[in-house]
Amino acid sequence: MARPESGETDWETGLTRLEEWLGWRFRDRRLLAEALTHRSFANERGGESHYERLEFLGDAVLGLLAAEWLFVSRQGRSEGELSREKAYLISEPVLARHGAAVGLGPLLRLGVGEERSGGREKPSLLADAVEALLGALFLDGGLAPVREVGFRLLAEAASWERAAVARDPKTALQEAAQARGWELPSYETVAEEGPDHAKRFTVACRIGERAWGQGSGLTKKAAEQAAAADALAALAREAVPAGDASP
Repeated sequence: MARPESGETDWETGLTRLEEWLGWRFRDRRLLAEALTHRSFANERGGESHYERLEFLGDAVLGLLAAEWLFVSRQGRSEGELSREKAYLISEPVLARHGAAVGLGPLLRLGVGEERSGGREKPSLLADAVEALLGALFLDGGLAPVREVGFRLLAEAASWERAAVARDPKTALQEAAQARGWELPSYETVAEEGPDHAKRFTVACRIGERAWGQGSGLTKKAAEQAAAADALAALAREAVPAGDASP
């Protein structure tokens, strides 16, 4: 998608493609434009509306949709388990991934400074724009169209989580820590056993001052992955939601 400054026609074409992805033609296209307008652009244009208020609304709408989707699709899960998964599904890294996948970066209206600093690729801006877009969609069409889009995003993010945990527990744990605003996990070898040609390593995983998991393997890398998987299981049991202070 072409960037706004490459021409108004190109930007309008990009908006049309975005509406096709949403499955919704905006009645008030000013809302769609506002959802893609950063404060820096608005300030340079003398106070034009920007997306922060829509972001506030979209955050609340997304939280409601995530709770509804999890309540229906995760029968038998405890409140704590639902809270843990909700925290992941609406976290900044996940929303930024959605924004990048849909091509929001090239459509953002940014000020000169934000443009030069790589704002189109910043996870925080992409995540904000996703929330603002959902807020705009809610205002323009009500809950039905935003529920359809939101449920699609939530299901996709859930599939990412399952794949990440299965493929790379260390990455999944790092994302879970970031979603909660915690320090990144660290790993410490606490034991080495066996002869040099067949050593077995035991590694502890810590986040902040707390040890969350421990794992063993024939290599340090394998032991770290096992420790990360153990830490993820501990997080799931305690169901610590996003935004809580580091342990």
